[in-house]
This record gives sequence, C-alpha cells and structure tokens, in this order.
Amino acid sequence: MKKALGILGVLFVGAIVIFATVDFNRFGKDKAYVQITDAASVKETKMDSGEIMKRYWYKLPAYKENGEMIEVEFSGAKELRKDAYLMLYIKDGNEVTSYDEVQLNDIPQKAKEKLEG
Repeated sequence: MKKALGILGVLFVGAIVIFATVDFNRFGKDKAYVQITDAASVKETKMDSGEIMKRYWYKLPAYKENGEMIEVEFSGAKELRKDAYLMLYIKDGNEVTSYDEVQLNDIPQKAKEKLEG
C-alpha cells in the first residue's frame, strides 16, 4: 500500500511539473514564418482599474515550411521590431497561438525564398 501511494505521489508531482513547464500554445502546432514589414495598428482597452492596456495588431502574409503563403493576423503586448523574422505557431489553418523571433538562417529554404523575394 505504501509503495502504491509513493508511486502515485511521484506520478502526481511529475504531472504538475509537466503542466507547469510545457507551453501548450506551441505543442503540436504547424509553423509559418513572417517578416514584420508594416507598422502595427494599436488597440487600446481601458481596464476597470483605469489602466489602459495596448495590443499591437499585425496582418501579414506568412509562409509555411513548404513555401505556401497564408494570411495571418496576430497581436502582441509590445510593438515588434521592424524587419524582424518570426516563427509563428499556427492552428486551424491560420490562427496564431504563439511566436518566437528567429534569424533568417533559421528559416526553411522555401519559406526563406518567399520572404526574400
């Protein structure tokens, strides 16, 4: 009985660690690549506390690893650097769940050709 409780305890702690460290917004998603070429449109929201929250919205063409173009719209809590390259995590065709800044050399060849072209 003590052994079973010990095993269950270890499994429980392991599950907590996994849920705390895994970013499910990126897990199992398709990837697309985009270059920030246009300025963001800013949407301001006034919170109940009176604080104003800004979101920076982008609508740009992105390219999958095979070079296929998709139109994406996504937002960030801060304005992104002009000419930065991003790897977008995509679900349901063109819904962006997360992103990371990458270097041009990190982008797959077919997508890189479209971004440079």
